Amino acid sequence: MSAFQAPPPITVHLQGTGAVPVGTVFGIGRNYAAHARELGNEPPPEPVVFLKAATSLLEDGGVVVLPPDSRDVQHELEIVILLGRGGRHVPVESAQDWIAGYGLGIDITARDWQRKAQAEGNPWAIAKGCDGFGPLSPFLPAAQVADPARLAFELRVNGLLRQAGNTGDMLFSCGEIVAYLSRHFSLRAGDLIFTGTPEGVSRLQPGDTLEARLLGHGLALQARVAAAA
Repeated sequence: MSAFQAPPPITVHLQGTGAVPVGTVFGIGRNYAAHARELGNEPPPEPVVFLKAATSLLEDGGVVVLPPDSRDVQHELEIVILLGRGGRHVPVESAQDWIAGYGLGIDITARDWQRKAQAEGNPWAIAKGCDGFGPLSPFLPAAQVADPARLAFELRVNGLLRQAGNTGDMLFSCGEIVAYLSRHFSLRAGDLIFTGTPEGVSRLQPGDTLEARLLGHGLALQARVAAAA
């Protein structure tokens, strides 16, 4: 019998603080009405919550390796929240106080796997949870973000604009998401929340370069796409 070998912690970078250990990684689906409709869904009456494997996270500048048995891997650019404190039943009025930082993330999704799982009534964790399916930028301290409800962000693939979003268009605000999650989960410092993607998702190909920016804040994220070896 082999001895237990503790894995190294998975961390993200919060500017001014350094490496921060990651807790639970939450995702919010269909949080932009136009994106919900482009996938054939109606906007939901409450947040659609899923979990994303922490091992899917990828450092800025990393390589997204396309699974050989998926034929439709897509990009979903999102604002990602880093929590600085934990708890349950967070009041929506003060939920912003739980947020330590804001970053950019790309929720890479094997769309064909997701659609198959949905059609069969099965979970679709694998479609979003493969290694490298979560490129992340460093995080800006929340104190440096004057208006989280008006964050503009964009994604270019091979230099061409593919996605452009603004948190003002979210169906559920960052604070509302934190409060909602805390009704069902014990939140912890280091938890991440992918807050949803705007319209414009599209298929990735080997050799693609991804460049995301948080406009007006000097924050960027880069990744490139490769075929499986």
